[in-house]
Amino acid sequence: MKLSVINMIKKVKYIAVCIILFFAVNVHAQNTTNSPYSQFGLGDIKPALIAQNIGMGGLAMGIRKAGGYNNINVANPAAYSAINLSTFDIGATIDFRTLSKSSMSERTTNGTLSHLLIAIPVNPKSALSFGLMPYSDLGYQYRTHKLLEDVKVDQVYAGEGGLSRAHLGYGYQVAKNLSLGFNMAYIFGNLKNKQSTEFPEDITALSSRNQAEKSVGGFNFQYGIQYVVNPEGKNVLTIGYSGTTSSKLNTNGSMTSFRYSYDAINQTESAPIDTIYFNPEVASNMRIPQTHSIGFAFERANKWVMGADFTYSRWSQFSEGGVNAGLNDSFGIAVGGQYTPDYTAVSNYFKLIDYSLGVRFNKTYMKVQSQQINQTALCFGLGLPLPSNRTAFYKINFAAEWGKRGTLSNNLVRENYLNLRLGFTLNDRWFIKPKYD
Repeated sequence: MKLSVINMIKKVKYIAVCIILFFAVNVHAQNTTNSPYSQFGLGDIKPALIAQNIGMGGLAMGIRKAGGYNNINVANPAAYSAINLSTFDIGATIDFRTLSKSSMSERTTNGTLSHLLIAIPVNPKSALSFGLMPYSDLGYQYRTHKLLEDVKVDQVYAGEGGLSRAHLGYGYQVAKNLSLGFNMAYIFGNLKNKQSTEFPEDITALSSRNQAEKSVGGFNFQYGIQYVVNPEGKNVLTIGYSGTTSSKLNTNGSMTSFRYSYDAINQTESAPIDTIYFNPEVASNMRIPQTHSIGFAFERANKWVMGADFTYSRWSQFSEGGVNAGLNDSFGIAVGGQYTPDYTAVSNYFKLIDYSLGVRFNKTYMKVQSQQINQTALCFGLGLPLPSNRTAFYKINFAAEWGKRGTLSNNLVRENYLNLRLGFTLNDRWFIKPKYD
């Protein structure tokens, strides 16, 4: 009994250290993306998906326990009801991106911790979940040129920051075929946007900048349902739906306008020389829209799963300060699956691995210069089991997403990217009193 308590304390300490590290990195992190398309709305919206889902193209609505392990499916909280072991999941992501416009191109690399999730069974039919994931990323900088009375003038646009999503959720199996769940999430973070006017060929002219900084915070509610057809059959069909409510996010921040000196040769700028305008207390709010997702998963337990999801978001309702932002409704389609050759294999490790494949298509909420901005991706994943004992099970999850967003038409930017995700999953029995000391 004492030994089991000591082991549990060690695991709790380990998780506590991971949580502290995760918060420290995310609080002090700056840009985790570099995309001109992140300037619209709240930035690049990140789906609530972990590596196991991404490997299947983002498949989530009908997923309960793919590959025999307990997974924390935040995208549909009804899936928490399938969790029967305490589950810990932490992950990181690295993004390689090439931005192309006309004959020019630029390569960027960004990496960050991607999620920290914990789920604990309450009873054989329900479980609690809590954790932290990114909600959006903001990171861009670009320059436009023009002549004003034979004087070269540059307009420079830049932004950085992002929003995170902390949630507390619960899923419960209300009947043999039916599970319900919810997440209460708090969305928070900081956004910073800058617009500058510079004179690169006139060293005597002072440049000017308008800068807006916002601290964002507000609650959002998510609900989910899963219905299992023939739950005791060899092959099982699960139909799932999840939605989020329209919510208000409060913003507080400042607006500053100042002048500075810019050295175009060395590409350096001075500290602010004088402040033209400063408002330290700018309070407003944002209205984020409803999102609806529906899908299915057809599976043979511990062997294979395949399915499809459809997501629709009413971003045309997004507003800031009571003013509609002019975005469009978006929708996305994900199709994919996973295959495990033999989860009981003892002599061939490759038969234990989960192999996943999927594709994604997103019609984003952006339309630039009358050109719709779409995103497509091909995804691949691996679930790599680690040596385990009778009560604890470990797995490393890897996913790669190769895709593109945007177009070269109308002098716009096309992004080609490779996003790599690495996650670690732990399934264990906690808070269970052993029969023998």
